[in-house]
Amino acid sequence: MNRDTAITHAGAKIASGAFFSDLQRRVAIPSDSQGSTDTVQLHAYLDREMRPCLEALGFTVATHENPLPGGGPFLVAQRIESAGLPTALVYGHGDVVRGMEGKWRDGLSPWELVREGNRWYGRGTADNKGQHSIILAAIESVIKARGGKLGCNIKFLIETGEERGSPGLDEFCAAHAGALSADLLIASDGPRLSASQPTVFFGSRGIVTLQLDANLRDGAHHSGNWGGLLRNPGTTLAAAIASMVDGHGRILLPEMRPPPIPASVKQSLAGIDLTETAEDVQIDTGWGEPGLSPQERVFGWNTLEVLAMQSGDASKPVGAIPGKAVAHLQLRYVVGTDVAAIAPAVRRHLDAHGFTMVSAEVTHRSTATRLDPQDKWPLWAVASIGKTTGKQVAVLPNLGGTLPNAVFAHTLGMPTIWVPHSYPACSQHAPDEHLLEDVSGEGLRMMAGLFWDLGEQQVAAH
Repeated sequence: MNRDTAITHAGAKIASGAFFSDLQRRVAIPSDSQGSTDTVQLHAYLDREMRPCLEALGFTVATHENPLPGGGPFLVAQRIESAGLPTALVYGHGDVVRGMEGKWRDGLSPWELVREGNRWYGRGTADNKGQHSIILAAIESVIKARGGKLGCNIKFLIETGEERGSPGLDEFCAAHAGALSADLLIASDGPRLSASQPTVFFGSRGIVTLQLDANLRDGAHHSGNWGGLLRNPGTTLAAAIASMVDGHGRILLPEMRPPPIPASVKQSLAGIDLTETAEDVQIDTGWGEPGLSPQERVFGWNTLEVLAMQSGDASKPVGAIPGKAVAHLQLRYVVGTDVAAIAPAVRRHLDAHGFTMVSAEVTHRSTATRLDPQDKWPLWAVASIGKTTGKQVAVLPNLGGTLPNAVFAHTLGMPTIWVPHSYPACSQHAPDEHLLEDVSGEGLRMMAGLFWDLGEQQVAAH
């Protein structure tokens, strides 16, 4: 038995229907963590699906309640062959967003896996049941190909609250740091750069969400009688925002701008092409930081976006000056940004520009992470995936979006390797969510090769 045997066995799970059957059962469990505070279905996913699957592969399994009230449960599993072997922590989440029943195309249901050509429809197929199911199936193939051995140690962590912001995940990992310690994290979530190109990333951008309010007075006043006499909160708020990010998307507030993009990050991004990713959406070449490529703007820089803004009733405007206006802004930021400096900097900036009447509050914050693409584990992962697929691997220092990677990179202090098996048009978080069959097959082969190669590594015990 050899590496090729493991890869062939994993890929054959598509043609045999074994992988479809496993995912079909998992999609049928409506483990929605957003629409209800009831954790029955979250427990069901761990107890009915994850536990028997992992135990059949030789893992010892335990479920744990969330340390935070109302949070979903966790599952921790271990398969330790030898203390001297390399150890990987695998992460996934069994919860999904709302099913959105009735909004899916005719013939589709969120809780029924349906195959239509290359597409497998169902809630969680892309995010994240299909992705951690690929890892599980790949591990099984390696065990079979090695005659009952993996050649490495694997620990699994499945949470059930990722779609609610992973409440309790950091606290749980801090409390169980010893049991979860490993040489590296291997996880699958998010999209590939495109359906045709294997992708890896080693962190994610962080988030700072701001709420700006211009609460100037109660009620509205006739725009003819009071125009020119009363400050307009909508005009005021628009001007305040424009003083922080200009009309071409360039961030003006120095504290919101990152340091220069490191050379290793620039090198990794140089070969990235976002044309296929954009699909039917035309990229605005004149938007964002001047002098940067589109891929550098998404993966190597910060962006300040206006998510929502309201003054008066836009659907039924009347001839009156509103009394209030509100806007929600989101800064997606990369490693090196001084997040602690942002809130006081915004306050100083607004005051200095005459907007003392505008309040600013940070309503959410998550941490940015990034592993140098030239470090040992990123180079190892890229080489393994390239060997399996024979393709050029898209290397992203960090995802443009946000995942709870800081828990693993900072709280648990390990290198993080993410290998996604979805693609940008998967309708994640929307009706008609789907997984591509050919990408799943390639993902099964890639992950079998990756875990086989992990068993070939000589790594000092963590």
